[in-house]
Amino acid sequence: MRFREVARRLTGISCPIFGVSWDPGPAKVASARRVLTFLEDRRVLYAPWDVEVHAHCIASVLEIRRFLTEQLGELDDRDDDIGPHLKAMRAACRQFLGTAGEPEDRPFAFWLFIDALGELRAVFGVHVAQLSAKFGIDVEDDLASILPPEPDENDDLDDASRRRRRRT
Repeated sequence: MRFREVARRLTGISCPIFGVSWDPGPAKVASARRVLTFLEDRRVLYAPWDVEVHAHCIASVLEIRRFLTEQLGELDDRDDDIGPHLKAMRAACRQFLGTAGEPEDRPFAFWLFIDALGELRAVFGVHVAQLSAKFGIDVEDDLASILPPEPDENDDLDDASRRRRRRT
């Protein structure tokens, strides 16, 4: 998916994201690209839930968390462009592992796993979209499947306005 399409999903407008006042610099773009390229190969983030194997998902999320930690270690301490996204995704990994990483003999373990997987994908989708739009990086279609949906023209309407529109 082209980064402009991702930006439209985030902002609801089709104007360019980049302005004269902000240039991310080649090092930051390379860092963001490295993260997105790594995540594009993590099927735990986008494969259909019914084909996922619990143990493989745990191993993949552990690998994602390790990678994000390494990337954070390479960033400047004052990096406010990429760091917060990586930290949020890493926290989502910890949350997933805390919920889904438990033994499968717990009651409702399968449903807890699926719920945790959905939460993980939702958090990653938002941050992948933000990194893509911020740094002008395209996202492969598989990974793009977890991005937030395009805004609906009715999203800004309150309930009363929706009812009035339906009647007309």
